[in-house]
Amino acid sequence: LPERDRADLKRRKLLLEVTLKSYWIRKGSAFSTTVARQETELTPEMITTGSWQQRPFKPYNFSALGLPPACGHLHPLLKVRSQLRQIFLEMG
Repeated sequence: LPERDRADLKRRKLLLEVTLKSYWIRKGSAFSTTVARQETELTPEMITTGSWQQRPFKPYNFSALGLPPACGHLHPLLKVRSQLRQIFLEMG
C-alpha cells in the first residue's frame, strides 16, 4: 500500500500493523545432547593426572558480593556489666 493510503486506514482503525520476527537456529560447535557438569574446584588429583586440561571449568565471578559476615556478640562480662548497670538504674 502507498504510505498515504496506509496512514488513512490506520487513522480510521481499519489497518493493524504487526511486526513478525523470526530466528534461524543451527547447531553450534559446542552442541551436545547431554549437559556436561562444569568443575568448580581444581584438586591435586586433577593436577597429577592432567585431567584438568580436558574438563570444562565454571567461570569465576569476581563481581559477586560473597556471604554476609556473621553478626558479632557481646563479651559475657560486658553483658553482666550492662545487666548490673540496668539493675542499679532501676533502683535509683
